[in-house]
Parts: sequence; C-alpha cells; structure tokens
Amino acid sequence: MDGRHMQIGEVADRTGLSLRTIRHYEDVGLALPTARSQGGFRLYTDDDVARLLVIKRMKPLDFTLEEMRDLLEIIDELQSPGTDEDTRADLAKRLGVYRTLVEERCAKIRARLSDAEQFSAELSAELRKHRA
Repeated sequence: MDGRHMQIGEVADRTGLSLRTIRHYEDVGLALPTARSQGGFRLYTDDDVARLLVIKRMKPLDFTLEEMRDLLEIIDELQSPGTDEDTRADLAKRLGVYRTLVEERCAKIRARLSDAEQFSAELSAELRKHRA
C-alpha cells in the first residue's frame, strides 16, 4: 500500500460499488474507512478497497452479513502477525469450510447458467423457425 487515502467516490469507482452500498457496509461494521478527514469525509486505503472487493465477491454467492463478518474476521486474524499457531490452525479449518461452501455455490451458479444458456439456445432455435 502506498499510504494514500481515497475518498468514497474514488473507492466506488475502483470497486464498482455504489456510495450507498459502501456506506451500508460501514453501517453494518463490515468495512470501515481507515480515517476521516478534518471535514468528516471518509478516507479509505488500498487495504480498505481490497476488503470491499472481498465483500463484493461474497454477495452474489448469497453470504449473509453474519457469514461475511465471520469470514472477514477469519481473514483478518490469519493476516495478523500476533496470531498463535494453534489459533491459525483453527482459523485455517474454518476458512476451508468457507472455501467448500463457495465451491458448492459456484457449482450451483454454473448449473443455473447452463440451464439459462440452454433456454437461450432453445429460444433462438424457435425464433429461427418462425423467421424462415
């Protein structure tokens, strides 16, 4: 990280999230800005942006806010240099459970996409029959 702070508009541009969504994630305690300017503006770092991007990736996988919070806490603790090895092992197990959950949800999304593509192909074939 270069130590530079960004205001919420730049963060929205970089993440593809709306200002309202970013503020919501702050309100529920998932992604707090690192600092505030003297004028009270939210100030974010690259690490804050990375956290918001993790949240953004969890959302379409139907993670609840509590699951998001838990997973972010696991990641935070694993990245903390003060976490002891026994705790790291437990955290890694919990992270593995989330990884399995993500894989299962991705498989469901792929199946839904395959069904949607098949449906699109069927409609295209029907359309071709009626244009001829």
